[in-house]
Amino acid sequence: MLSRGRTTSMALAVAGVLAMLTGCVGGATSVPPTHAPSSTRSAFAIDQDFPDLDVMLVDGTYYAYATNVPGTNEQVATSRDLKTWKVSTTDALPDLPGWTSPGKTWAPDVSELSPGRFVMYFVAANVDPAAQCINVATSTSPTGPFTAVGTAALVCPPDQGGAIDPATFTDGNGARYLVWKNDGNCCGLDTWLQITPLAADGLTVAGPSTKLIKQTQSWEGNLVEAPTLVKHGTRFVLFYSANDYSGSKYAIGYATASSLLGPYTKHKQPLLSTASSGGRFTGPGGQDVVTTPDGRTILVFHSWAEGSAYRGMDELPLDWKNDEPVVKLPAQ
Repeated sequence: MLSRGRTTSMALAVAGVLAMLTGCVGGATSVPPTHAPSSTRSAFAIDQDFPDLDVMLVDGTYYAYATNVPGTNEQVATSRDLKTWKVSTTDALPDLPGWTSPGKTWAPDVSELSPGRFVMYFVAANVDPAAQCINVATSTSPTGPFTAVGTAALVCPPDQGGAIDPATFTDGNGARYLVWKNDGNCCGLDTWLQITPLAADGLTVAGPSTKLIKQTQSWEGNLVEAPTLVKHGTRFVLFYSANDYSGSKYAIGYATASSLLGPYTKHKQPLLSTASSGGRFTGPGGQDVVTTPDGRTILVFHSWAEGSAYRGMDELPLDWKNDEPVVKLPAQ
């Protein structure tokens, strides 16, 4: 079973290189959401390889972050309206820490700790232990450059297969948490979505981890991953992706709880899948939830282009019913 950030074909690598080459003028490439490969597939918001999303709003500008492509450790794009995006050709994380090796820097999560102070949690291949692990870096700008801090990975349980897919959550009292997945599918173990308290500076853990959910439903296959935790009304809503990222079975689900640490109850069917979207999105996953200044919520995620050449970025409005999410699909 391949981990989800890994390249699955030469076409993906070529697409990434071409994407960078076409964006070399002016430091960024503008990507209007106008291209739809077919009458069935919905148009991408970012029509190039840009998977494992995290989106942040700072001073009226949206910043989107994504997994590495050839020549870039962590991608960043900007938009003023969540419609037209400019993908930067500058690496948000140009230098990796010495305890990691290049080529597998996945799923960044960026948040603003205080005005002008930003922290990025990112996945990289740890040298010792030899596993994917979560690291932390800081910057004075949301576009970077981010610089890794510490002397080792932030979260890296070797007996659980390592750790990937970081996502931050801040509770109503200001306490910060990191939600993540142990990479158990790398080595025949269960995959748990877990939550770990962070210190106020976001650079160290502040307590033990709590396991929230693991793979239990048939549509999830042998893994759950890519957590996104939000609070809506009185409920904590844990979005996640599941199944094999490299094909059409990959999908987005969710679970809810009345308490931050659970117990979480899963919705029995995916929130969004290839089938439920009528083929408009193939293998949707790697999601984030964005709240706009006027109170709208947007589901941001990746899905496969036709021919599985790359994973572009998609957006859909989210409605809520009894504090549970409902996807609003576009008309065909």
